[in-house]
Amino acid sequence: MIEIDYLKLYDLETYLFEKVSRRFSDLGYLTAFDFFCIVIWKANRSKSIIAKRLLAQEYPNLDDAVVALTKSLANAVDDKARMKALIEDWGFRLPMASAILTVLYPDSFTVYDWRVCEAIGGFFNLHNKTNFDSLWNDYEAFVAAVNKAEPSEYSLRDKDRWLWGKSFCQQLKQDIAEKFQKKKVDD
Repeated sequence: MIEIDYLKLYDLETYLFEKVSRRFSDLGYLTAFDFFCIVIWKANRSKSIIAKRLLAQEYPNLDDAVVALTKSLANAVDDKARMKALIEDWGFRLPMASAILTVLYPDSFTVYDWRVCEAIGGFFNLHNKTNFDSLWNDYEAFVAAVNKAEPSEYSLRDKDRWLWGKSFCQQLKQDIAEKFQKKKVDD
């Protein structure tokens, strides 16, 4: 069992990218605890849905399911095969699949998120694609767009964070200007 410093869990993102990512690189798999830390970081509301999905694969418990899933990612031939395994074999949607892969392979993947789409001005409906090859091609274009974003000296992961922060800042300023009142839609 891995000993956990509870203080490290307060900053979940740092825990993921400093501990979980390294542990996956060293071991070639994750435990359910570390895997669900990724799920909670991306979308806490999804943890029970994802647990049911994993158990539907007929594993006796979540640890066995997560070990099998993450070993399949470690053994995949390339990044496309990793994404395909999560989406087609395990039933994940692009936002969660990209979050998982971003933690495990931070130099190759970035999180597909509406805030980042907003900041780069595109790719809003990528998560609705049903043809995997088309989805993959567009996801690669999304990653390239994130990579091209300023500031140029940032890593892919930091550009993702910067773009998210930019969108957050713009939305908060707009919400303050509008006094947090929803706009009325004319009929």
